[in-house]
Amino acid sequence: MKSLNRREFMKSTVGAAAGLTVLSQHRAHAAGEKIIMGVMGLGGRGTYLAEKFAQRPDVEIAYLSDPNTRRFARAREVVEEAQDKRPKMVQDFRKILDDGSVDVLINATPDHWHGLGTIMACQAGKDVFVEKPLAHNIWEGRKMVEAARKYKRVVQVGMQSRTSPYTWKAKEYIQSGKMGDIYLVRVFNMMRHSKQKETPNQPIPEGFDYDMWCGPAPKLPYNPSRRWLNQWEYSCGPIAGDAVHQLDLARYLMDDIPYPETVAHAGGVNALRDGRETPDTQLATFEYGRLTLLMEAALWTPYIKKIPGNIRDSDRFPNWPFCSTRVEILGTEGFMYYGRHGGGWQAYDAKGELVRSEYGRQADKEHQDNFIDCIRTRKKPNADVEIGHQTVLLCHIANISYRVGNLKLKFDPQTETFTNCEKANQYLKREYRKPWVVPDNV
Repeated sequence: MKSLNRREFMKSTVGAAAGLTVLSQHRAHAAGEKIIMGVMGLGGRGTYLAEKFAQRPDVEIAYLSDPNTRRFARAREVVEEAQDKRPKMVQDFRKILDDGSVDVLINATPDHWHGLGTIMACQAGKDVFVEKPLAHNIWEGRKMVEAARKYKRVVQVGMQSRTSPYTWKAKEYIQSGKMGDIYLVRVFNMMRHSKQKETPNQPIPEGFDYDMWCGPAPKLPYNPSRRWLNQWEYSCGPIAGDAVHQLDLARYLMDDIPYPETVAHAGGVNALRDGRETPDTQLATFEYGRLTLLMEAALWTPYIKKIPGNIRDSDRFPNWPFCSTRVEILGTEGFMYYGRHGGGWQAYDAKGELVRSEYGRQADKEHQDNFIDCIRTRKKPNADVEIGHQTVLLCHIANISYRVGNLKLKFDPQTETFTNCEKANQYLKREYRKPWVVPDNV
């Protein structure tokens, strides 16, 4: 499939007028000057981010965008109430990119729009706050990094626990050497999902630009019962979309280990046989020399739950064995439980005695603070695009191992390809639907 160069692409999608604005903008922001934002994707997370950024005195939400106009009312209401100014409502996010007064695009779309939406925003001179997982595939993630660097954009990924002080203290404790040498890290992501319903395809509802929603992905027949998280066309899978937080924190606690040497996957669609393509059971082993990282995840375990909201921001710890979003650090002299999004952490010595505890707090606001600060200073944010790429890459290579029959795969970090299975390399990149093609040269 032939891809368009950047000029052709922007002309065909954003419009000729945008050609004047695609070059990097470096407008300085005075200390009291508001940063102007547009939001792409008005689901639960997008509406939440729109509201939280609108509540800030240093931000104005100028645009809200979603292909589905039925999502407009709620998002408009919370933003208008927060900032006492009505944002513009658009179905086509390219209108945001075409407005030279907009500084930032918040990208809270499904996975299949993260890559192209972010790249187009970088080309249009916008900084980006993009939700996790960073990209739909490995090749796309690398192109997002290239676009951010080429256009000198700040791209923050929504992996907010990196910005939490209790997380920093956990890393400091591990690096102090009190736990000895670390040879094993276990990441958990257990919970219960319901089955998706089986219903016939239906007509596209009025007010829903389904073609725009599909964007780079194939335009499957419209079916409201189809969960995009369960389909390879649109997603890395519901496990990847959630476990990416714990995988990122495991990488952070291990001093941001970059690439594993091998990956081996076990599991598949075992319990929720409802037409989904992405696994409901994933056991993945990543080898980093003498360090092994294990991921254990499932979507059919009702007794293992996420940390309750009343614990996340309190001086309490979760019930660790039944905590679905924990990380375990195993050293030669100690052990640590760590919980994401405010779960805190507890460390034990070689005798199994508790020696250190830190309560946790969620860090959404702090993560947003960090993003705003980096927009003004042009520093790299705490969850920079490269970090997001290296973290979600773990989800991708585990998925690819599954898709080639749960084979153990060897990974080359220099080329970001597999060296022992050519079939696996076919899953590094997707086919893009014109005109929504990620170009080779971003």
